[in-house]
Amino acid sequence: MTSSSIKQRAAALGFELCGIAPVDDHPQLGRFREWLDRGYAGEMQYLERSAERRADVRAVLPSARSVICLGTVYNTDRPLSIRREAGQARIARYAWGDDYHEVIGRRMEALLSWMRESLAEPFDARAYVDTGPVQEKVYAQYAGLGWIGKNTCLINGRLGSWIFLSEIICSLPLDADAPALEQCGTCQRCLDACPTAAIVEPFVVDATRCLSYLTIEMKGPIPEELRESVGAQAYGCDICQDVCPWNRKAAVSSDPAWLPRAVFDGRSLAELWSTPDGELRRGLKGSAMTRAGVKRFRRNLATCAGATGDPDAVAALTTVNEASCEEPLVTEHIDWARARADVAADCEGRDG
Repeated sequence: MTSSSIKQRAAALGFELCGIAPVDDHPQLGRFREWLDRGYAGEMQYLERSAERRADVRAVLPSARSVICLGTVYNTDRPLSIRREAGQARIARYAWGDDYHEVIGRRMEALLSWMRESLAEPFDARAYVDTGPVQEKVYAQYAGLGWIGKNTCLINGRLGSWIFLSEIICSLPLDADAPALEQCGTCQRCLDACPTAAIVEPFVVDATRCLSYLTIEMKGPIPEELRESVGAQAYGCDICQDVCPWNRKAAVSSDPAWLPRAVFDGRSLAELWSTPDGELRRGLKGSAMTRAGVKRFRRNLATCAGATGDPDAVAALTTVNEASCEEPLVTEHIDWARARADVAADCEGRDG
């Protein structure tokens, strides 16, 4: 079993990137504790609970000697979100298609099964797709897959940053790759473009201000002072990646797993709000968007209606009477959106 043979097999299974990182006391691993202490994790208490294990993969697998890091391109042939028409709902592209945890998880199981079948001697291994207590971007950088950019996304100089990361921690003494070098230079486009200034400094994101956190992780109301900044971001946010120069010629995947589901593909805020709960649930099923569910998705859409002032979206808030629209979390944001629209209409009337 060699690093080269693992990479060949990974490529055959559909992984665009594969590299080997050594298990070591990498200095970047300590920055996670500093980030937590600054309160940037918000409601994501699971990060605090797993902080010690995230500090070193040997806390997860004591016999670990290598981390096989894998990258999967999920960028599909659709226009960038910054080019979409007014009133169109913006959904982070990682969530457009099938749940990557399941899709990539099956491919990793196939890779790990091949490794076990190819070796006469048993070895220890743990495979994770985003959900494990692993600082995957740090290991991916040491495996040569790319560097951690100023927006904290992993950027590959050839493929861009639309990449799912996954890893196999194992006890095999594999030959490690050379780490990737940071190549953001003096560019600050991601910092300048962030609507909530969530990138508080290069390489540091305050999750409590990030639109992805606000529209996905936050279970309660979106803070009122940040609602206007949500814009048309109905689920997650790609802005800091949309403006990244390394994504100008980003790789495009032809994998049908990442293509948008019809219910969300190119839909306007008004159209999505008018979609019955049952149809939304069917569209969410088996996708990464199940994390938020229909209720929080409605909360987001109502916020987008108020933030954008789109007349069709605001009008739809009063014409749809699905069960989820009666949830207190949702009605609060409906009332905010309608009140904001009324204020805007009054100001326009006075100006006229």
